Amino acid sequence: MQKKTLANYIDGTWQKSAASEYQDVVNPATGDVMAEVPLSPPEEVDRVAQVAAAAADSWRRVPATERVQHLFRLKTLLDENIDELARAITNENGKTFAEARGEMVRAIENVEVACGIPTLMQGTVSEDIAAGIDEMMIRQPVGVAAIIAPFNFPGMIPFWFLPYAVATGNTVIVKPSERCPMTMHLAFELLEAAGFPPGVVNLVNGGPDCVNAILDHPAIDAVSFVGSTPVARHIYARASASGKRVQAQGGAKNPVVVLPDADLDMTTRIVNDSAFGNAGQRCLAAALAITVGEARDTFTEAIAEAAARRVVGYGLDDGVTMGPVITPQSKARIESLIQTGLDEGARAVLDGRNSPVAGYERGNFLRPTILGDVPPGSTIARTEIFGPVLGLMHAETVDDAIALVNSGEYGNMACLFTSSGAAARKFRYEVKAGNIGINIGVAAPMAFFPFSGWKASFFGVLHGQSHHAVEFYTQTKVVVERWPKEWSRKF
Repeated sequence: MQKKTLANYIDGTWQKSAASEYQDVVNPATGDVMAEVPLSPPEEVDRVAQVAAAAADSWRRVPATERVQHLFRLKTLLDENIDELARAITNENGKTFAEARGEMVRAIENVEVACGIPTLMQGTVSEDIAAGIDEMMIRQPVGVAAIIAPFNFPGMIPFWFLPYAVATGNTVIVKPSERCPMTMHLAFELLEAAGFPPGVVNLVNGGPDCVNAILDHPAIDAVSFVGSTPVARHIYARASASGKRVQAQGGAKNPVVVLPDADLDMTTRIVNDSAFGNAGQRCLAAALAITVGEARDTFTEAIAEAAARRVVGYGLDDGVTMGPVITPQSKARIESLIQTGLDEGARAVLDGRNSPVAGYERGNFLRPTILGDVPPGSTIARTEIFGPVLGLMHAETVDDAIALVNSGEYGNMACLFTSSGAAARKFRYEVKAGNIGINIGVAAPMAFFPFSGWKASFFGVLHGQSHHAVEFYTQTKVVVERWPKEWSRKF
């Protein structure tokens, strides 16, 4: 594959960055360098912010019914090019082609939902709040919205935000992950083909300096972010200090609770996919499995057998069910955490370290790892590993399991496997997490629901997707009107 130099998309044109530094984009399965991405300087962020701000006034005046026509065209283009986008995701991120294609399906769903903006952003009116006085609430765009995207879902996550932002009348700046920028480059070629006016959608590549410039820039009014909790805290604090609206999705340590009455075959299959899909690199991956009562022995044996059967390799090869982790540094960090878990008292039910894949020796491969008897409060019990590692813990009762779940720092997702409706209701009522799954391993909300998150998994008030996104990207204006009869023209 010939190495490609990526450009920024500013004011409706592709432009070579003024960056003095570039970073290689490496296929995590093969080790091949596919492209180089510019680390755009703060001056370039200033330019794209000024362009977006200049375009905002005219774009907000375009009727919502006309704005969404661009999204209708974009939806068709995404459908037509979904396989090309999926291959780009696999090559730069490492996940399997099926996983990548599923990611783009979710992205397209958000475009579809945002096409309903003419209804979704409607206001309210009350006549005669007093004699002859009417009051109304209308929604208007906030201005310029920036999206700072992570590496693990380079195609889907920007679309949690972008369709809603532009449909509600905002202009947008997307800063993709410098690890996985190629997918969004392809997506912006489709955005260009969809006919958005210059300055409405913009792409700027870069690293931490680029991010901080976005957080500080006075022309940028809103920031949406998905990533780790330490970075989410930084994003939220710094952007809020600059007077911006912020929604910052952080990390997770998602538990699944398995009761003795759960369907063992179904539970094993679903948890296996949840823990090891996308090589565990997703904020809704199952990281801890808490067995209750006699489920301990049967589930431990079943999940170990299922995980050992996963086919690890290059995501475009037939039959592969798990790809590599994103970088050699990530692989080394995960292996170190596995060793820490063993040193702190966990036992290796399945150890996926030191398992190269034939023909892809330069790839960042780890096989599924399961650590049993994880001590509560240990590093493995508390730390987001973001890799193909599942920890096993045990509780004697449902109440004990819920207490374990609620003791964690994070609150992104928690799942229960059971055939008991009473247990399910108790779990969803008492567990402190924003996304709850009952006999579901990845409780990912559909595009017409918000992607919730609690505790250290989210900083802000309004989440991505659905009506939360509409509210985040609009500000309400209340108008109180009186029109005395004597001011009216007499006929």
